[in-house]
This record gives sequence, C-alpha cells and structure tokens, in this order.
Amino acid sequence: MYSPQSLHRWGITHSESIERLAYSQAIRDPMAMERTNLLNMAKLSIKGLIESALSFGRTLDSDYPPLQQFFVVMEHCLKHGLRVKKSFLGFNKSLWGPLELVEKLCPEAVEISASVRDLPGLKTPLGRARAWLRLALMQKRLADYLRLLITRKDLLSDFYENSALMLEEEGAVIVGLLVGLNVIDANLCVKGEDLDSQVGVIDFSMYLKNEIDDYRGEERNSQITSILDQKNYVEELNRQLNSTMHGLQGRVDSLEKSNSKLIEELAIAKNNIIKLQEENQQLRSENSLILLKVQQHLEVTKGDMSVERDTYKQSRQGLDEMYNEARRQLKEECQLRQDVENELVVQVSMKQEMELAMKLLEKDIHEKQDTLIGLRQQLDEVKAINVEMYQKMQSSDEEMKKKNDMINLLEEKTNQITATMKQLEQRLQEAERHRILAEEGTRCFKLDFANKADKKPLKTDYIWEWRQTLQNDLDRERVTVGQLSTEALQINGLKKEFHLLQGEKIQLKTICEDQEQALEELGSKLSESKLKIEDIKEANKALQGGQVWLKDKEASHCKLCEKEFSISRRKHHCRNCGEIFCNSCSDNELPLPASPKPVRVCDTCHALLLQRCSSNPT
Repeated sequence: MYSPQSLHRWGITHSESIERLAYSQAIRDPMAMERTNLLNMAKLSIKGLIESALSFGRTLDSDYPPLQQFFVVMEHCLKHGLRVKKSFLGFNKSLWGPLELVEKLCPEAVEISASVRDLPGLKTPLGRARAWLRLALMQKRLADYLRLLITRKDLLSDFYENSALMLEEEGAVIVGLLVGLNVIDANLCVKGEDLDSQVGVIDFSMYLKNEIDDYRGEERNSQITSILDQKNYVEELNRQLNSTMHGLQGRVDSLEKSNSKLIEELAIAKNNIIKLQEENQQLRSENSLILLKVQQHLEVTKGDMSVERDTYKQSRQGLDEMYNEARRQLKEECQLRQDVENELVVQVSMKQEMELAMKLLEKDIHEKQDTLIGLRQQLDEVKAINVEMYQKMQSSDEEMKKKNDMINLLEEKTNQITATMKQLEQRLQEAERHRILAEEGTRCFKLDFANKADKKPLKTDYIWEWRQTLQNDLDRERVTVGQLSTEALQINGLKKEFHLLQGEKIQLKTICEDQEQALEELGSKLSESKLKIEDIKEANKALQGGQVWLKDKEASHCKLCEKEFSISRRKHHCRNCGEIFCNSCSDNELPLPASPKPVRVCDTCHALLLQRCSSNPT
C-alpha cells in the first residue's frame, strides 16, 4: 500500500513530469502521443467515476454510464501495443493472455480466473478479459493485480511491444490512479451481460464540462485524495498491528512452553536438593556420633590417667615411667583419633562412591532384567516352537508308521497279485492251448463231417448236441478271458498306486530329515540361549548380592596371605568382592561396571576380571 505522502507525490508531481516528457517526445514518436492520450483519458475517466460515485451515494451497477466508460478506457489501455498472434482463423489480439499471468503471480487471483473460465456465456478471450476486469473491480484488487503485472516486464514482453503502455511509465501512473477506485462499491452482474459482442467506443461528451464544474471537481478531487490518504494510512497501520500481534502471540506461546519446562526442571532440582540435604544431615549425625564416642573415650582415658596419676603421686614410685607411658598412650590416642578422622573421611568418600556405584548397579540391573525378560520371551517362543515341532514330528512318525503298514500291506497284496497273475497267465496259456486244440478238433470234425456227409447221412440230433457243447465251452472260455483282462487292469492300477505310495514315502522321509535338522538347530540355539541366561543370572547375582562389604572390625588378618594387621600393615577393601586385604595383596587397579575409573582390587579378582575380559572381548 502507498503512504499518504508517496500517493500525493505520485498522483501530482510525477504525473505532471511524465506529461511534459511525453509531450516533448510525442512530436517525434506517435506511440508516445497515443500513450499520453490514453493516460489523459484514464485520468478523466477515473476522476469522473470517483466524483459521480461519491455524489451518487450508493452501490454502482452495470448500467452506470461512467463505469461503462471506465471499462472501455481500461480496455483501450490494455490493448495498446498488444502483439498480434497468428491462428488458424487469421490474426488476433487477445487481452486474456496477459491477464492470465496474474493468477501465477498472486494466488488470490486464482478464484477470479476460475470463475471467469466457468461462466457459460463467454466464448471469446475478449469477453473473459472484460469479465475479469469487472470481478477485480468488485474485489477492490484491480490496482494490486495490475501492479504485480507491470513489475514483471520480462513476462509482459511476450505479449506487448517495446513501446506499449503497460511497459512504460504511463502504465505505472495509471495503476497508481486505480488505487482511488477502492472507495467505490460496485455490484456487477457478469452472467447476464453480452461481453463478447460489446463495442468499446469512448464517449468524450461526458468529459466536456465548464469552469465551475472544473472548480468543483478540483475541490472534490482534493477531498477524495485526503480521504484516500487517510484510508490507506489506516489500512497500513492495521496490517502492521496485525503482524506485530501475530509475532507477540508466537513469542508468548514460546515463553509459556519454556516457562513450563523451567518449572518442571525447578521441581526436579528442588527434589534433588532435598535428597542431598537429607544425606548431608545423616552424614553430620554420623560424624557427631563418632566425635562423641571419641570424646567419651578420651574422657575415660583422661579419668584413668588422673586416677593413676594420683596413685602414683601417693606411692611416689615409678612416676617417671608412668608419666612416659601415659604420654605415649596419649600420643597413641591422638594418632588413633587422627586415624579415625581420616577413616571417617575415607568412609564418607567411600559412601559417595558406593552411592554412585549403587546407582550404576541399579541401571545395570534394570538393563540385565530387561535382557532377561527378552531372553525369557525368546526361550518361551523357542519352547513353543519346539513343542509344535515335536508334535508335528510325532504326527509325522505316526503317519510314517501308517504309511509303512500300508506299504507292507500293499507289498503283500502285490505279491499275492503277482502270484495270482502268474497263475492266471498259466491258466490263460492253458485256455489258449485248449482253445487252439478245440479249434483244431472242430476243423477236423468239420472235415470228417463233410466226408461222412458225402458218404452217408448222420443223425442231426447228435450233431446239434455236440455243437451246443462246443459253443458252451467257447462261451466259458470267453468269460474267463474277460475276467482275466479285468484282473490285469486292476493289477496295473494297483501298480500305479504302489508307485505313488513309494513317492510319498520318499517325500515323507525328506520332510522327516528336514524336521530333524530343524530340531537339531533349535536345540543348539536353545543351548546357546540357556548358556547366555546362566551367564546373565550369574552376573546379576554378582551385581545384586555378590559384593558384601566387610567391616573393619570383623577382619584382623589378610584374607589372602593371612598376615595380621598392624599400624604398619594397613587394611584395604577390594572394590569388587568387598573383602579386606593388605597392601601387597591388593595393589592392583581395574575399572569396574560400578565405577569407570580404575579402583583397588585384590589379586584373585584381578586375575578373574582379566580372564573374563579375555574370554568376552565385547
């Protein structure tokens, strides 16, 4: 949006300088003369439209003459210097091409372009361009859309010539004048108008006025400019306030989030401070108890010393020796007190280290418990798979037994069938041999009968009976041959079934072997998982209860070399097993899971830990 000062300077001084420059160039350039004429007509039409709209006092419609003349002038301005494009129907100048670029430059113009394309009565690009101008004016964004268009001269050069109005400064002046039309409210019905066939002719009679009208127009123009300046200034302030409001809202949200996070962190820190204060209080109470014990012991020793001193004063014997002994005991007690204080400091540091170690041990225990749960789940799954495989194996073994029984039965049947086939073949051969013999007998009989018939006639009844017996024998032989052929077909079918059963037996054997291999693999995996679980259980036991911190009072000898402790041979704890050793038996240092830094360990734990590290490099 323009500020009031820039709008005033743009509308008056800049336009006058452009007019003078254009007038000086118009003598030499006819395109410049056309641009100046169109600029003047645009000024007159915009000025007349604003004045008449303000005096009219209501919403403008499509039949309002100054509004119609304004659209005609804008059409001539947009057509100036438009390139001619070739098509199948001839040469054509289209305003719709450059106006379509606006929806690419401004996403808000997509709605106007889509509604223009959806209008059913528009058939030509000129009609679409006229409808687009009317919709942009109703939206009060005509100046903004044309300003975006004239700023992209690289895109407009494809549609306009170099000296066109939209590519020169006159186009920018007209766009600046169009800002004043935002005060006008227009309600235009685009569907009912015949925008394709309208003739755009400028009516100059509307702009021929007398001096009084000019004077009134100047006053109205000054009023309009002041109103527009105030309106644009208020809109600019409103936009700036909206942007600042959104920025402040975002900052408030971020500060609320950070405040909630800081409150949570503060609560956690307070809890930690309370815990540390309680621990400090416990340590102070323990320290006070130890100091009280030491003071009581010193008081007892002092009382003993005073009693002994009185007795020695009374007896007056061995005073020097007792005095030296008491002094020596006092030094020892002081040394013991110093040792107790040092031991107290060591115990406090050891307690802190133990707390850290316990926290790390708890973390390790939780991790090991999670791994144990996962391994147990895997073990349960493997057991379920093993049970399923075992059941499948049992079912497959039962099926194999059944199939083996069937195969044995079928083998027995095949043996019986082969034996019967051999017997039937023998019977068939015998029947064939009998048939051949019968045929030979019949042939011989026929020959004898023919010879005898020639010699003398025989009895017909005897001949008929003999022929009937031969026919019956032949029928019996045919029946036996048919039975044998059916049995042979059954035997062939049984052979095929036998071969199929043999193939199934081979497949079942292969499946059984695969299942046995799978069971062996599962067994190996189960053994590995059991070993891992046992290792984790041992490590967990070692972490939870394996380390027993032995007290100083309970040990008087070194556990490894069994030498007695004294002032020169001090006591030292192993940080791995918790036992007490001398310095020579616990002068090794290794990092443990509870403490990443190297700590004191005994010789046995040192060797054991080194062996574990060598066996488990991970």
